[in-house]
Amino acid sequence: MKVIRGLEHLSYEDRLREFGLFSLEKSRLLGDLIALFWYLKRAYRKEGEGLFIKKCTNKMRGNGFKLKEGRFRLDIRKKFFTVRVVRHWNCLPREVVDAPSPEVFKARLDEASSYLI
Repeated sequence: MKVIRGLEHLSYEDRLREFGLFSLEKSRLLGDLIALFWYLKRAYRKEGEGLFIKKCTNKMRGNGFKLKEGRFRLDIRKKFFTVRVVRHWNCLPREVVDAPSPEVFKARLDEASSYLI
């Protein structure tokens, strides 16, 4: 791996920050949240209706569209898209979740990305 001169002493995270980039883990999470937004706002059809369940509670802080987290005995299920993205979605602020379009959602998600990971 080639390192740019003057940055050899910096850690991986510091180099990413220097160039304004996200880690691979955070990039994947942002992509997952965008896909979830598309699913919930645009493509919520009968075929996949049971993938995500809206949480029914009167004590909602943060966003008003919280999803129910599933509990599983097998650790392998924690890696499924439908499981790994719910906790992060529920932590997003209301103005991000209530975005009127995918473009606005992406812009607001970039601003709120400090809440993630």
